[in-house]
Amino acid sequence: MDPNLHQKMGIHHLNRVLDYSQFVADGGKATVHLTQEDWQVVADTLFGMETPDEMLPEAIQGYRLADGNQVIELTTQDCLITVDMM
Repeated sequence: MDPNLHQKMGIHHLNRVLDYSQFVADGGKATVHLTQEDWQVVADTLFGMETPDEMLPEAIQGYRLADGNQVIELTTQDCLITVDMM
C-alpha cells in the first residue's frame, strides 16, 4: 500500500517530532508542540486512516491518544513523547 498525500504529511510530521524530541527530552520524557492543523494530520494518520504500522517511522514502538484525546503519546526505545497542540 502506498501512502496518500495526507499520510505522507503525517509521516513527515512524525519524523520531525522524533528528531526534535531528542533536543527537549528530559528524564526519558519529551513534549513537542504542533499547530492544530499539523496535530490533526498526525492524528488522522495514526488513528483515522488505518495506516499500517510498517509505514510509520521505525523508532515508534507504540502510540495512543491521552488526556481526553487532546494529546498523542508516542513511545520510543528511549523516550515517551507527548505531542500536543499549540
